[in-house]
Amino acid sequence: MARRVYFGFKYEDVSRAMVVRNSWVIAGQRAAGFYDAAEFETLKRKGDPAIKAWIDDQLHGTTVTVILVGAKTCRSRWVKYEIEKSKALGHGLLGIDVSKIKDLRGNTSERCGQIPVGYPFYLWLKDHGYQNLGSWAERAAKAAGK
Repeated sequence: MARRVYFGFKYEDVSRAMVVRNSWVIAGQRAAGFYDAAEFETLKRKGDPAIKAWIDDQLHGTTVTVILVGAKTCRSRWVKYEIEKSKALGHGLLGIDVSKIKDLRGNTSERCGQIPVGYPFYLWLKDHGYQNLGSWAERAAKAAGK
């Protein structure tokens, strides 16, 4: 089944997040939750209500939220909002460690923890994310009754 998935992440992990997103799109799926730095700066200037409205709009029409976890993701208030909003919408939820995907400079990072707490969590590289992202998303959707 084709799923539209929302990807939540801390912007400093955008290059790692793009690896995951691109694997999803290449597989013929649709992704939501991506913005460029200029767009986010514009949203920030408009204030918290504008950021929340953008997130809410991106979550609309999705059934699964994937949190891409790097070094500072656990402390992001916007990722926390994405998780809480996704729970309220009844989305399937899962987390993926993206810290060991090399960034544009060839660096890896550490992971802050496993979020969302209480939901499936995978390691992108060790758990073969390229091959398994679709089945992870489908399991999360079915667990949420979607």
